[in-house]
Amino acid sequence: MKTMDRHPGFVRTALVVAALAPFGLANAEDDKDGGSKAEGWVSVGGAAVSGDSADRSIFGQYNGLRTDSFYGLFDFEYFRRDEETGVWTQFRGRDVFLETRELDFLWKKQGDWRFTANYGELVRYEPYAVNTGMLGAGSATPEVVYLQGGVGTGGNLDLNTKRKGLGFAVSKWVTPSMEFQGSLKSENKDGARLFGVGFNCPSPTAPGCAPATGVSVGSAVLMVPVPINSNHSQVEGRLSYAGEKLRLSGGYYGSFFSNSNGALNPNVPGSLNNPVGDLQPLGAGLQPILSQAVALPPDNRAHHADMTGLYAFTPTTRANFKLGYARATQSQDFASAGLTGAPAGIANLGGEVNTKKAQLGITSRPMPKLSLLAEVNYDDRDDRTPLALYNVVGTTTFTNRTLPYEKTRGKVQASYQFSRDYRGTIGADYEAIDRGLFTPTSAVSGISALRQETEEIGYRAELRRRMSENFSGSISYVTSSRDGSGWLCPNSGLGVSPCGNQGAAVASTSIFMPTLADRQRDKVRLQAHWQPSKDWTLQFAVEDGQDEFTSPSQQGLQKTGMNLLSFDWDYQLSFRWNLNGYVSRGTQKLDQARPGGYIMAFDNESTTVGFGVVGKPTSKIEVGGTLSYFNDKNVYAQTLDPTASAGSFALLDATGGLPDIVFRTTELRLFGTYKLSDEASWRLDLVHQRADFNDWAYGYSGVPFVYSDNTTLTQMQKQGVTYLGLSYIHRWN
Repeated sequence: MKTMDRHPGFVRTALVVAALAPFGLANAEDDKDGGSKAEGWVSVGGAAVSGDSADRSIFGQYNGLRTDSFYGLFDFEYFRRDEETGVWTQFRGRDVFLETRELDFLWKKQGDWRFTANYGELVRYEPYAVNTGMLGAGSATPEVVYLQGGVGTGGNLDLNTKRKGLGFAVSKWVTPSMEFQGSLKSENKDGARLFGVGFNCPSPTAPGCAPATGVSVGSAVLMVPVPINSNHSQVEGRLSYAGEKLRLSGGYYGSFFSNSNGALNPNVPGSLNNPVGDLQPLGAGLQPILSQAVALPPDNRAHHADMTGLYAFTPTTRANFKLGYARATQSQDFASAGLTGAPAGIANLGGEVNTKKAQLGITSRPMPKLSLLAEVNYDDRDDRTPLALYNVVGTTTFTNRTLPYEKTRGKVQASYQFSRDYRGTIGADYEAIDRGLFTPTSAVSGISALRQETEEIGYRAELRRRMSENFSGSISYVTSSRDGSGWLCPNSGLGVSPCGNQGAAVASTSIFMPTLADRQRDKVRLQAHWQPSKDWTLQFAVEDGQDEFTSPSQQGLQKTGMNLLSFDWDYQLSFRWNLNGYVSRGTQKLDQARPGGYIMAFDNESTTVGFGVVGKPTSKIEVGGTLSYFNDKNVYAQTLDPTASAGSFALLDATGGLPDIVFRTTELRLFGTYKLSDEASWRLDLVHQRADFNDWAYGYSGVPFVYSDNTTLTQMQKQGVTYLGLSYIHRWN
């Protein structure tokens, strides 16, 4: 991980000097030029936050308020306009003293040119606290150290990632009808994120790995953070032309990613815990597997060029098009990334994917009340990555697999204005995907069948009532059906062969990808906007949808469903006070059958409620606040069919199945401002958040998940945080 060798106080002071520098210069210029007008504001203050990092693992995950108890606050905005030249200058900063600081600069002449620059930082803290004995955590060569003292006797590790980005953009009207735009962005990302390695012996991919015995360990799971030290740069240029009937725009976009860490190389000890927590030597072959290099995201780049256009044949008929071509490559040498074991004579992947895109559309209004639309899109992905014998299963070696992809989409739509208030729309959509020929020398595992082609046809209808006096709304219905070509059974190293109705029999326990299975989708949506009086505004929306999947197997995803109900309102109590609120409830359902007789119904229910008030008790005082509640609940309902084993019935009866996962937050936000004068004011902000999160993935009922080296991940289940900030604001015109 990279560290800064400069004192943080110096960095913050430099930022403040840079932020305030234009003010003095601008004011001096304003004194000389009576045609300039300047205005802006500066906010300076401090904030206190209760609790420690454990209390704030949810509250402070992204806002930069995770580690300290006190923070400096500094925000500003400056704007100057020269009436004679038409030149605008704007400079603003947000959270300058925090880890989420943003600086933006704008300099432009209206109708002629424009220049912008921005700098931003973002930090993301891992919500789980890590207790471990690992040495060099966050580096590319961490050393796993077994905690001899047991769970909780290691050091605390606070994982986080930080982004720092700088961007520039320019635009210039070359002629009255032609404009050039260009931009450059670069972002550095440093830190470490949660990751792990593990293996269970024996395995077809590692026949020399010995299974567990009474005196040796045959499986292990270890927490090994991924080191992050990368840069992503993007460059874009575009030339646009706007004529009386013809508009054209051509551009280039380039993406360049580089990673300083090519591989993660953990050093694993020779003894770890077995599944019941007893320290034992690792079985034959397990230690080198756990210690082998793990490839990290490699250097890569992409180039994309496109041309878009629009032509107006008549005032009521227009055509538009888009042509695009992209080339993405990945050719970082394995040796430079720290990876070994590549096939003889192969230095790098040589990855190359070329993508072509074409789109053509036309809109027309042949009658005053009738509007028509037709559009077709074509995408072709050509995977030209060379094949090599990378994958070894037992004593057989297989190549990688190319993934070509061809998609054709089309839609037609007609809208008719029945009356001044009512408008109806009907449409049809079509999508066809061809995934190309299966690479015969590659291998497939985890699924029982593939499909080369899928085809989907959908229809939609909508009736909309525009705002008339005090009410508007719409109702829409969408239905679609997807099927495809025959199923293909993969024969690793020998290609594919027809299966199902066209060939070999398919077992009832076969596994099929839901993205390839036949699917019937139906969805209805109703929304309305009602203003019963000049003071009341209400909005309402309800949505319900369902997908049903069909494949030759009884296993896998069978049905999904969703519904959403939301209600928003706003009430002007008086010319000084305003009230608002919202209620939203959504559910998602997923039903699937699993091998061994397990039937699982996954239900997610999310409820959000909020209430807000803003008012001005006096001409100098403004107050307001919001109270919000969010509840997200995941339910894993498990049942068994008659084919399940007696042991499965006994286990489900004893445990009751998987427990629910609930994430719940209640947040109160209050603010108040006191106006000292037209130029000066004070602002007070109070935020109190309570959170409850019982994710059992890394712990349950206060018992943390324990890795094979006694490392643990924990999170305080009930958290409460209070934020209090006070700022002095000065404005000028």
